[in-house]
Amino acid sequence: MRNIVAFAGSNSKKSINKQLVTYAASLTENSNINILDLNDFELPVFGVDLENKNGFPDNVHKFLEHIKSADGIMISLAEHNGAYSAAFKNLFDWMSRVEGKTFFGKPMLLMATSPGARGGASVLAIAKDRFPRHDANIVETFSLPLFDENFSEGKITNEELNDELVGKVKTFSKSL
Repeated sequence: MRNIVAFAGSNSKKSINKQLVTYAASLTENSNINILDLNDFELPVFGVDLENKNGFPDNVHKFLEHIKSADGIMISLAEHNGAYSAAFKNLFDWMSRVEGKTFFGKPMLLMATSPGARGGASVLAIAKDRFPRHDANIVETFSLPLFDENFSEGKITNEELNDELVGKVKTFSKSL
């Protein structure tokens, strides 16, 4: 059985990106899914002085262990002011200091959603450029626009968008 780690790049308790990644993970077959919550991996704000003084926080190593032990990664990134959320960026900064090849070549389904019509397009573009430099194997990407109109009761309600995601999850699953 394949192991998939799934998480949202958000620390919001009501994260729409966590709802999306949870739904996408539910579409996989024959897989163990480990849905992570960034709130379970609290970290101080990254700084070189702090790193030099205290080393790496345990939560960085714990998060990286989840990535290392997975066969594949599903991420749905929150977009804050056109970029990563501060919570995800901080985690990413810490992880990349411990392990430059942060994603270990694991197949990745990279997603984003937002209440707006662009569906997190800016943060997806940033991640598609940046993540491969950290050994991400981005197999598929998916953007869900207008979250409140297209997602309800734990699933995508727009049939065309749902079919698109189902196809991308299948492609991702085949890459594991």
